[in-house]
Amino acid sequence: MPLQSTLSGKKSSSVQAESTQWDGKTFEQLRQECLQKGVLFEDPDFPAADSSLFFSQTIPVQIQWKRPKEICENPKFIVGGADRTDICQGQLGDCWLLAAIASLTLKKDAMARVVPPDQDFDHNYAGIFHFQFWQHNKWLDVVVDDRLPTVRNRLIMLHSASNDEFWSALLEKAYAKLNGSYESLKGGSTMEAMEDFTGGVGEIYETKSAPENLFSIMKKALDRGSMMGCSIDITSSAESEAKTTTGLVKGHAYSITGMEEVRGQTVKLIRVRNPWGQVEWNGAWSDNSREWDYIDKKEKDRILQNSLEDGEFWMEFEDFKKNYDKVEICNMTPDALDDDTKRHWAVSVFEGNWIRGSTAGGCRNYIDTFWTNPQFRLQLEDADDDDDDVCSVVIALMQKNRRKLRKEGLDLETIGFAVYEAPDDETQVEKDFFRYHPSKARSRTYINMREVSERFTLPPGKYLLVPTTYQPHQEADFIIRIFSEKKADPPMPTAPEEETDEEKSLRRLFDQLAGDVRDQNQNFPPPRISDFCHSGKEIKFDGLSLSTCHSIINLMDVDNTGMIEFQEFKVFWEKMKNWIMLFLAFDTDRSGKMSSYELRSALKAAGMQLNNQLLQLVGLRFADDTFNIDFDDYLTCIVRLENMFRVFQAMDKFKRGRVKMNMMQFLMLSMNV
Repeated sequence: MPLQSTLSGKKSSSVQAESTQWDGKTFEQLRQECLQKGVLFEDPDFPAADSSLFFSQTIPVQIQWKRPKEICENPKFIVGGADRTDICQGQLGDCWLLAAIASLTLKKDAMARVVPPDQDFDHNYAGIFHFQFWQHNKWLDVVVDDRLPTVRNRLIMLHSASNDEFWSALLEKAYAKLNGSYESLKGGSTMEAMEDFTGGVGEIYETKSAPENLFSIMKKALDRGSMMGCSIDITSSAESEAKTTTGLVKGHAYSITGMEEVRGQTVKLIRVRNPWGQVEWNGAWSDNSREWDYIDKKEKDRILQNSLEDGEFWMEFEDFKKNYDKVEICNMTPDALDDDTKRHWAVSVFEGNWIRGSTAGGCRNYIDTFWTNPQFRLQLEDADDDDDDVCSVVIALMQKNRRKLRKEGLDLETIGFAVYEAPDDETQVEKDFFRYHPSKARSRTYINMREVSERFTLPPGKYLLVPTTYQPHQEADFIIRIFSEKKADPPMPTAPEEETDEEKSLRRLFDQLAGDVRDQNQNFPPPRISDFCHSGKEIKFDGLSLSTCHSIINLMDVDNTGMIEFQEFKVFWEKMKNWIMLFLAFDTDRSGKMSSYELRSALKAAGMQLNNQLLQLVGLRFADDTFNIDFDDYLTCIVRLENMFRVFQAMDKFKRGRVKMNMMQFLMLSMNV
């Protein structure tokens, strides 16, 4: 099966950030327009309205959107340099983001990219600010106006400890815009924001099973400018943000801001910050503990610089490992942190998607569909410089845009991946290969996080990478980043003259069916479906009805041209092959028909769950007098059901007021079924 993805292999580089405004205008263009007109910028893409705050609940209090000059007399963008004390959590459950921002302030170069310094409330002020974030292998420039949500003239979201400083509040607003709303920022992993601030690659360590040199790994990471966070696991939602007797908070994201070894002693210390700006560790080596009385005064002053009741505290590393469960490290560059040699890694990037009924095969537990997942070939040619036998590689699988899709009722899928030794002669490996060949490497677990990453050492050779959701039929877009010490070569995109025999046959069929407008009346011999299937089994039917063809065009015509282009036809053919195999599986006597009683199983295998009432209606509509369904009716049924699911989703959003749709648009959408 051809890959349902775009392949590229390229090194990361510093590039100009892309504008995200609907009209493509840059920050500077928009600011100059406002200055020339003598007006303050109002962002049409992220209005000062309830829809920018929440999508699933009503606002319990009266919110007023105010500009900083309406909140205080002399607002400043940054006061005395941006630092971690500028970050105080508001009413939003986005401590994970705040922990990442606190870590960002420790890395001045990264901070200058995310928070460009060319903006303030004095020179060229026009009510417009901009911030830059990494998203899916590119940098984006996000513009916002400076209207912020307030209650009784006080900011209700992220704010600085100084009432006249606003960079952190505006940064949170820009990140909320990037993800669709403030509510979309509820709950998350510190790693997610760290990667969006740096474009780096993340690694996660469980403190209870971490390597013995974890302190060294973390200190080296901090010294190299990496960003780090930590958290305490919870066993139930009731424990979320519950305070322990030692002053720590469960299910809460902290940032790690320092690591020291006490001179003259064997004590290893770690500095942790609570983004709340308060609630601190009260055990050994806390701010006022007696342990500080037993070390040299100069050493104490060196370590305890500016130590206040600001949410930041020191603790012994062994206590840290006992109390915290997870450490997240975002490497600013994909350098190895588990040895003394700094490596420079090459980066390859793959993009793809899981499509229900085509490339959403689920994990290997679902062996009958696992092989239909996107497959990426990878060649590791040269061993590491310090090891002639293995190649070091970090594989990171990230699902796209899931926060933005929350308002549509979608959330993070449970994802993972497996790596196999690749056979030499097959582009798309089929089911039997995975049935009899174990994986050479795989993600430790399937988890509903934006990104799953693992570090491996593999012998040089050819490999097959299979990214999947845990269950089949779950749809999402994804990007894969592969970091290797030596270049990991992906296959070159297939040139037209190098198409597979199946693709060449498919292109000939498409050209034949499309033809030339001047030759529309030409009679072509109808192609046989078996000509393009590997099963070698013939399906007996007289051809597709005009109604079925209309339904197919409505399903696959994603660009609304009224016609199907070759790439759309190619995607349809992948769906078609799966539908054909399902039909053959239930057409046991090869009569060209399947029993209507088997329709439930066939539709379930295609990823469609229908209740009894709907199944009865479908059976009445498509079954003949002998309770059988022929291939044309089966295909019409399955195509129309796919279309219906799209309509139902639109209706659901329409009912809840999430989508504004006039009657003509609704009728046009319904008619597409």
